[in-house]
Amino acid sequence: MARQAPPTPDRPRILLTRPDVAGSEHLDRAAARLGADVVRLPVAAGAAEPDPSALRAAVVDADAVLAQPGDVLDAGVLRGAPRLRVVAVAGVGVDRVDLDVARELGVRVTNTPGVLAETVADTAMALVLMARRRLVEATDTMRDGRWTGADPTAFLGHDVAGARLGILGYGEIGRAVARRGQGFGMQVRHLERPSAPADGVSSPLGLEELLRGSDVVVLALPLTPQTRGVLDAAALDLLPPGATVVNVGRGPLVVEADLLAALRSGRLHSAGLDVFDGEPRSDPDDAVMRTPGLVVLPHVGSASVATRAAMTRAAVANIEAVVRGDEPPAPADR
Repeated sequence: MARQAPPTPDRPRILLTRPDVAGSEHLDRAAARLGADVVRLPVAAGAAEPDPSALRAAVVDADAVLAQPGDVLDAGVLRGAPRLRVVAVAGVGVDRVDLDVARELGVRVTNTPGVLAETVADTAMALVLMARRRLVEATDTMRDGRWTGADPTAFLGHDVAGARLGILGYGEIGRAVARRGQGFGMQVRHLERPSAPADGVSSPLGLEELLRGSDVVVLALPLTPQTRGVLDAAALDLLPPGATVVNVGRGPLVVEADLLAALRSGRLHSAGLDVFDGEPRSDPDDAVMRTPGLVVLPHVGSASVATRAAMTRAAVANIEAVVRGDEPPAPADR
């Protein structure tokens, strides 16, 4: 049962955890329909995320929070917000919200499935191409003025066409990656899911068989206690020599130190990461910035104008439903 707001003469308050987001007009329109106020949390100059203490203070008198995937709403934040009825994450992953405490308190937690799979799959394939073909290394050579001519031995990567693509996480994003892999002429297979029907695009395999037979592995799993560290040293050792690993799921799916060691030893050809175990990563001397064969992006998997606006619109629909006392369209707490 959803938490009921205590009696108050105040209008409902909806907290947006950023000064602005794509599609914020949907929030303003919903607030007008609900007779609610929108509170926009400022972010310090030069920062992308709100200060945790500022977020904690702002949530205290909020009825609803429109959160971004990186926002931490732990037990302390939730217990310190007596009016809170819904946390609407503008994204799929809700691993930074304490779901157990939310259930205890009757705070609904929602997400936005169905709107970002295609865009994240585009990012995954971009990472496959950049890593497999050494395109970032080639671009950096030109930008640094080090290109001296057509060297037939320079920047030799591996073909994507014909490569064996293994997908860990065959939900909406994984299936979208599979379609792209098929379009590139890859042999596509995925980690078997008992409930997943055959789709004619990818073949289901067990984890060991999948890893042993994949030239490219894309991770699109949610982060759970069972999936944390699924790609560790033992799993990486199962991959064929010269394989490529791409992660667009959550950083802790991969044991980062094991991945870097496999790249440095030459056991892996390359890797592409859009997510990391610990974000943000801004130290230029960080090992992930300096390891040969590793392509890194700053968690931009869903970063298109249309997709981010659609994520906001879906999160707003969840907020509006809960504030009205209805079941949200996309619950993530059941």
